[in-house]
Order: sequence, then structure tokens, then C-alpha cells
Amino acid sequence: MAGYLLRRLAYGLLLMAGVVILNFFLIRLAPGDPAEVIAGDMGGATAEVLAAIRADYGLDQPLLVQLGRYLGAMLQGDLGESYFFNRPVAELIGARIGPTILLVLAAQVISITIGVAMGVMAARKPNGVLSGAVSVVATIGYAVPVFWMGIMLIILFASIIPIFPVEGMADIRLRNEGWLERMIDILHHLALPAFSLAVIFLAIYARLSRASMLDVLGADYVRTARAKGASERSVLFRHALRNAALPVITVAGLQFGGLLSGALLVETVFNWPGMGTLAFDAILRRDYTLLLGVLFCAAAMVVIANIVTDLAYRLADPRLRGET
Repeated sequence: MAGYLLRRLAYGLLLMAGVVILNFFLIRLAPGDPAEVIAGDMGGATAEVLAAIRADYGLDQPLLVQLGRYLGAMLQGDLGESYFFNRPVAELIGARIGPTILLVLAAQVISITIGVAMGVMAARKPNGVLSGAVSVVATIGYAVPVFWMGIMLIILFASIIPIFPVEGMADIRLRNEGWLERMIDILHHLALPAFSLAVIFLAIYARLSRASMLDVLGADYVRTARAKGASERSVLFRHALRNAALPVITVAGLQFGGLLSGALLVETVFNWPGMGTLAFDAILRRDYTLLLGVLFCAAAMVVIANIVTDLAYRLADPRLRGET
């Protein structure tokens, strides 16, 4: 297991290096000049001032030289300094990565829990009304855009039925309260963004777990368990669900990148203070260094999520435990 984990980490580092280099060139080839954006915030500038700004930030150097300097700084743990905020990129990301991880993990838990439960219920009677209802709900959920779902939830639960806050992560009026009150307040703010992000993935897991359960329930060992007098609950959850969950585990790891990209839209709709809104600000302001730092951290999170998924798959499937 240790050798397998080391190999996966090595592959992940190579992948992240490739992502950094590719993103560097793609961002630099995009239209726009950071020097003009910086000068615009200063009220405009002459050609001489623009040249001085480019020289200060190294933007006047050839792309390969800029790349070499950036990679060298990264190896020393320096992600650079934001053009717009004039603060270290690592500091800006450190303040935003926690809310994004909280949002993504909450959405993942909601989507897997509810989606698998819907799939199991639908598989018990595949030709029943409940199975058809689950299929319809899953199809609608898969087709609905994330940002549209967020807007609809805001209209419903913040305007028509005002029971949830519409923006932010916490109420500043509770910042001096106890940890329990603050945690409940954060969960209250988290409910709508997390559910908005979870809907499309909930639909995926529901359809996948339903199909997987139908396949497993027809297996010989399930029929043997029923012939031995095992209860329906035992057949579903002890014998069938464990094997049926393997495809869900695989897809959950693959969809983690989709969760991060969806978080960009959700954070913008709900003004959630995470990396998504930070990336949006970096794009608008041509803040290359900040955007590269956000993309690097997102790639690292996806690599870690896939390694955890592989380990969970090996633990869930005894046939893979002996492999190296």
C-alpha cells in the first residue's frame, strides 16, 4: 500500500507540473494587459509608466524566462504576489480555501447520501412508481444549470419563504458568540449553496446507483443470500450495496473537479467567500499570478481527491488489497 501511494503521489506531482505549465501559457496568451489594469486603477498612466509597471512585475521578459522564474519561486513555496491586491497569493488563497473545501465537501456528502438512497429505493421495485419518479427527478436535476438552481433557491427560500440567508458565510453580528452558535450560523448559510452545487451530482449518483443495484441484485450470491433466509434489509445493505457502491466511489473521485468548477458559479451567486469568487476577481482584473495560484491549488485538490478515491476503492474491494 505504501509503494502504491508513493507512485500515485509521483504521478500527481507530474500532473500538477503539467497543469501549471499549460495554464501559464494559456493565461499569458489570453487578451488583456495586467499593466493597463493596474494603471487603470491608478487613474491611467503614460507609456513610460506602463513600461515601468511591466518591468516591476517582470512582464517585459520573454515567456520562457517568466515561466522559469515562476517555477523556481514555486519550488521555494512562493506563489508570487497579486497584481491587484498587492498581497502574497498564498495569503489570499489561504484565507479562501477553507470556505471552498467546506462547500465542496458538503455538496459531495449531500449528493452521495441522497443520490445513493434514491438509487437504492428505485432499485427495489424497478418498474414501480417510485423508480419512475426517481428517474424523472434525476433527469431534471442533471439538466438544470447550477447557477439557475441557485437563483431559484434564493427566490424560493429567501424571498417567498425567507428562512435562509442569501449571501455570505456568516452573520457578523454573531462573531462574538460561542463556537456552537457560530457553527450553526455557518451551516445555515451553507445550506442553499451546498444544495445548489449538489443537485446535478445527486442526479448522477442516483441513476448510477440504481443501475448498479439492479445489476448486483441479479447476481448469484444475492439469490443465495435470499435462499438462506436473509432479510430484505440485510440483502440490500449488507450484500448488495457494498458492491453496488464501487462505481459510485469511482465516479465521485472523477467528479471532484466538476464540483470545484461548479463552486465558481455557486460562490458567485451566493457571494460565498471562497476560491471561486477569488478566481472570478482574478479573471476580471487580469491578475495572472493570482489566477495561476488558484488553478494550482484546485489541481492539487483534485489530485488529492483522486488519491483518496483510489484508496477508498481498494478498501471497499477486497480483490484489490493485495495489488501493488
